[in-house]
Amino acid sequence: MAGVSTFPGCGCCYRTAFTIRGRELRPPSVQATNLRLSSTTRVSRPFEEDMFPFSRFSLSNSRKASHKLVHSGIHMALVDERPVRSGDVSNFPQILAYELVQGALVKWSSNVENLKPDIPTAVLLHGILGGRKNWGSFARRLAQEFPMWQFLLVDLRCHGDSTSIKKRGPNTVASAALDVLKLVGQLRVTPRILVGHSFGGKVALSMVEQAAKPLARPVKVWVLDATPGKVHPGGDGEDHPGELIAFLSTLPKQVASKRDVVSALIKEGFSKDVAQWVVTNLRPTDSSSSSFSWVFDLKGIAEMYKSYEETNLWKFVEDVPRGVHINFLKAERSLHRWALGDLQRIHAAEEQAADEGGGVQMHVLEDAGHWVHADNPDGLFRILSPSFQ
Repeated sequence: MAGVSTFPGCGCCYRTAFTIRGRELRPPSVQATNLRLSSTTRVSRPFEEDMFPFSRFSLSNSRKASHKLVHSGIHMALVDERPVRSGDVSNFPQILAYELVQGALVKWSSNVENLKPDIPTAVLLHGILGGRKNWGSFARRLAQEFPMWQFLLVDLRCHGDSTSIKKRGPNTVASAALDVLKLVGQLRVTPRILVGHSFGGKVALSMVEQAAKPLARPVKVWVLDATPGKVHPGGDGEDHPGELIAFLSTLPKQVASKRDVVSALIKEGFSKDVAQWVVTNLRPTDSSSSSFSWVFDLKGIAEMYKSYEETNLWKFVEDVPRGVHINFLKAERSLHRWALGDLQRIHAAEEQAADEGGGVQMHVLEDAGHWVHADNPDGLFRILSPSFQ
C-alpha cells in the first residue's frame, strides 16, 4: 500500500512507519519535544488497552438518556480522550493489521502532553472474505482529493494479516466492531466517518452502538449494500458468501496452483470475477515452495458470516442517537439483497430521525452490483465526497 508500511512483527511489537511524498516518517519518542520529518525518527506511543469507555459504560441509546447525559456534563467519544500514562508501546499486543493512508496536509502533533492529534479520520471496513487492500486505491483517491484527512484501513479478525493475531471468541459482528474500537483507541484517533461494505457495514453500525453516548462530535456512518437485519441471498449472477465459504472449506489448506482454484470455483458455479477475487487471499507457503496457503481463518470467517446473518441492528437504526447520521447505500443491480420491507423501514427511519435530531438517509448507486467500489468507483466517490467536505 502506497503511503504506509506496517511492521506487525510478533504479538508484542507494534510500530508503524508513514511514507509522505517518498519519505518515511515515524513519530518521535515520548521524550522528544520536536517532530523531525526524517527517515529515522521513531516513536514509542504509550497506549493503555484497558482504557476504553465503551467497555465500561452501558448507556441507553434513547434520546432521553442522551439528553440527560449532555446536561450532566458527560461527553463521550468513540475513544477515550483521557491523558495516557507513560510506557513502552511494545508492552501492548497488536490488535489488528492496518494501514493508514494520509492526505498530503496531514501533520502529527509534537505536543508530548497530548499525543492524540485531532486529524479528521475515516475508517474503511471490508466485507466477508475481503481485506484492507480492497479499499486501497479508493482510499488513495480520497486522500488526494481531501488532503487534510487520513483513512484507516484494517484487516478484520480472521482476515488477511490479522489472521495471525490471536483473538478471543466468539467471532461475531460485535467482536469485530470491538476490535476496531480498540484499535482507534490505541491509535488515539477519533473517527468522524465510518464506511463499511456488506459485512463491514454492520460492523460500522455495531461500533457506534457499542460506543458510549452521547458522542463528543458527530459521526457519519456509511453502510454500503447491506441492511441492518436479515441477510437476503444474492440472485443469479450475484455472490453467495455462505455457499462460497462452504465450498472453500472443502479445499485443502495448501494448493499447488491459483489457476486450479479458479477453475474449481467456476466449475462449482461461481463467477470468474468472484473466483479471481478469492484467490487474492492465497500467498506462497514459503520461499522454497511452489504451493500456496490461504491467508484467512476460514472457520472463524464462517462463524462471522453466521453472526452477520443473525445480527439485527434495526432497533439502533430506528432510534438513532443525536450526533449520529447513518447513510445506507443500495447498489442498483443488487436487487435480491434488498427486500421491499427493508426499504420501507429505512425510509420510515429517515422521517423519524429527521423529526428527533438524528439522521438516516437512503442513497442508490447507479450502474453497480454488490461490489460497489469496483463496479462504479466514480459514482461512489461522488456520493461519499460531501461527507469529507
